[in-house]
Amino acid sequence: MTDYGHELRFGVSLDPSVPRLAEAYELARDAEAAGLDFVAVQDHPYQPDYLDTLSLLEAVALRTERIGLFTDVLDLALRPPTMAAKTAASLAVLTGRRIDLGVGGGGFPQGITSMGGQRRTPGQTITYTEESLHVLRHALEGGKVRLLSTEHRIEGYQAGPVADPRPNVYLGAQHRRMLGVVGRASDGWVSPLNIYVPPEEVLWRQELIDDAARSVGRDPSDVRRIYNVIGYIGNAARGTGLIGDAQLWADTLSSWATDLGYDTFVYWPLGHTRSQLEVFSSQVVPAVRAQVREIRRSR
Repeated sequence: MTDYGHELRFGVSLDPSVPRLAEAYELARDAEAAGLDFVAVQDHPYQPDYLDTLSLLEAVALRTERIGLFTDVLDLALRPPTMAAKTAASLAVLTGRRIDLGVGGGGFPQGITSMGGQRRTPGQTITYTEESLHVLRHALEGGKVRLLSTEHRIEGYQAGPVADPRPNVYLGAQHRRMLGVVGRASDGWVSPLNIYVPPEEVLWRQELIDDAARSVGRDPSDVRRIYNVIGYIGNAARGTGLIGDAQLWADTLSSWATDLGYDTFVYWPLGHTRSQLEVFSSQVVPAVRAQVREIRRSR
């Protein structure tokens, strides 16, 4: 049983494909009107019909007023950390500090190399990602950034602009060594979809993150935990992920918060996205908040 006690947050994933652009805008406005905390966009730039993630989030920001923006997750293998920090800081200033970064070391080597990115071994990817997180967080706080290593040659970048507070930097991970990087060097864990990291495989990952955090003198509760959840709310003949009515969803997400340690849920709706979002925001989210408050109060 794991609960780090954080306030719950809820978001929805937007499809970045060009054919579904109008739907993405509608979903973002619906999410804001419903009071969700953020919208999230995946990052697969080697997909020809996918828009650039940061460009899409900027366009969404122009069409909304309050809702947060989240990269889920930005591919650092194609975006040097100094430039990623520059773009994120710029968006933070331009949007009134509405953006946070989920980042990853690059999970699709063939796609990365197809765009001219460097092919790295698993060990090199771990080193590159951990160093990149330190660079990102440093650059977002401002000052001079310098790192000369086997994976980076940053010879004295004067970082800025600076948003206060700086955007948070969360790391997407599912394997042991990268989970260690989460605990040592990031503001939180972005867990892959529930079909890739199912609930029964979560707790040992949380323990790895906690141990890594303690190894560098961090309190494990300082590390936020984000779960990407795909599924369908209602009766579906078939589908993938979490399938069931609103009560099942509320009970399940409440358990995942109080027993597995997640504090943030990104909903990836299957089909009829606007109607699914309406049910999620009006029925599931308030029920989860109420159930989690009651469970925490009774413990």
